[in-house]
Amino acid sequence: MAASSHPHSSITEAPVLLLMGSGDRRYREYIVAAVSGHFRLWLLDAHEPSWQLPYVEGTSLLDTKNLDELLTEAKKVMQRLPVAGVFTYDESLVHAAARLAEALGLPGSAPEAVLACRDKATTRARLTAADVPQPACTPVATAAEARAAADETGYPVVIKARGLAGSLGVVRADDGDAVEAAFEAASSANWPGVPRYEADVLVEEYLTGPEISIDAVVVDGVCTPLIVARKQVGMDPYFEETGHTVDADDPLLRDPELLDQLHRIHQVLGFAHGATHTEFKLTPKGPRLVEINARLGGDFIPLVGMLATGTDPAVAAAHVAAGLTPDTAPKAQRTAAIRFLYPERDCEAVEVTVRTDLFGPTVHSAVATAGAGTRLALPPRAYMNRYGYVIAVGEDRDQVTADADAAPTLVELRSRPLAD
Repeated sequence: MAASSHPHSSITEAPVLLLMGSGDRRYREYIVAAVSGHFRLWLLDAHEPSWQLPYVEGTSLLDTKNLDELLTEAKKVMQRLPVAGVFTYDESLVHAAARLAEALGLPGSAPEAVLACRDKATTRARLTAADVPQPACTPVATAAEARAAADETGYPVVIKARGLAGSLGVVRADDGDAVEAAFEAASSANWPGVPRYEADVLVEEYLTGPEISIDAVVVDGVCTPLIVARKQVGMDPYFEETGHTVDADDPLLRDPELLDQLHRIHQVLGFAHGATHTEFKLTPKGPRLVEINARLGGDFIPLVGMLATGTDPAVAAAHVAAGLTPDTAPKAQRTAAIRFLYPERDCEAVEVTVRTDLFGPTVHSAVATAGAGTRLALPPRAYMNRYGYVIAVGEDRDQVTADADAAPTLVELRSRPLAD
């Protein structure tokens, strides 16, 4: 389709990145804004642009899953501008982005490696074969198969959608009677552009211990971790992500066993170039992989990491996408935390108010993400239905934690029960 040009930047000599997808402004604008300060961006998107326009050189409206359309538009852009790479942070587009980069001869990991990250069953099978410690994992197609796999694995088990991320469709089942409902929740969860499989649900051994994530960049097979985020989850038996905390000097950044597993995981899956978000449980037996994603972390984790370290994982990922060596050295030694706000029960928002008068000394921002009339349903009816969030950052970890944990008083929700 026709491309329109919207020059915005004074960095007229900067390399150009093809930005695939842009996403929800509330959760993604900070990435586009940060990267546009270093690169010229050309947006390839399936949706008519609006808020993106001040940050991009131009846009192409097209089917972002159609490689032929992508190639046609990309080649038109490359006739006009010095395109250096393909960049996306959208889980549903990582494979299409890898295929486009490969077809254009631009930097990136092989599409097969990206698929090996996306398909959790393939991830487990390859790592198990390479003797990287993994929990027991069985792909299943029916509730009966799930029950049999859970009985064999031993309870509790985790039942999850095979191709989803962000804890969507992830449920703990403590006994056989809970498996059927967990299977239904996992099999019915969906996200646009996420592939489905014949055996679309996984039954996995339940891992105990704190959960963390590592956002890293990979250049020529060398994996460099940028930040460790310590995760909070809630709404048991679901695993809804309710917060993350990043310490710039987290000792896990120097943990030899964790770093060895991180390196081996990338090596075995063949992910040699790009950015990744890898989640682990710190079990009594050592780190165990939860999942690996061939993209930056969501939930503002790159922003929280940048606030803590002074180094922006999103900008580093963009440099890698352009074939450039990123600056990964921390510039600051702070703690930053984010807390997401969920209602206590399914409801409709009447009013969400930010109480700036109650801010503690390290509050960086408090944002209402739901307006009047927004339906806020909880798992298993819906996931990630938040009405706001609070970010805190500072050198005093205890104060940061206290200010972040005060989030429910800083963003007030007035609601009414859902009619249905």
